[in-house]
Amino acid sequence: MVVDVTDIYLHKAPVDFRKGINGLSLIVEQHMNLNPFSEALFVFCNRTRDKLKVLYWQRNGFCLWQKRLEEDKFSWPRKMHGTTLSLSQEQWQWLLDGLDIEKMKPHRTLDYQSLS
Repeated sequence: MVVDVTDIYLHKAPVDFRKGINGLSLIVEQHMNLNPFSEALFVFCNRTRDKLKVLYWQRNGFCLWQKRLEEDKFSWPRKMHGTTLSLSQEQWQWLLDGLDIEKMKPHRTLDYQSLS
């Protein structure tokens, strides 16, 4: 998948994987309260967590990408509040690689103003 996006949004609730572009874009607009035509990836998972669908708008049409795991399950975040989770590029890669993004946390950022 080659796409230049600024944002990655994960829909936390499982979706019916019979849904295609039209059904998923409605979820983006009505449930996630986001613009499906923005430069973003919208990521969905099925109930058994062995499939992902990714919807995105590319210049003049929607694209739909799917990944199916043959033996494992995706570590899908459940504990976080809300229906939508914004992911960094790094978290997106962790998710695709099978890592639990809820447990993968970098050190906190420190913002010092002076040495004294």
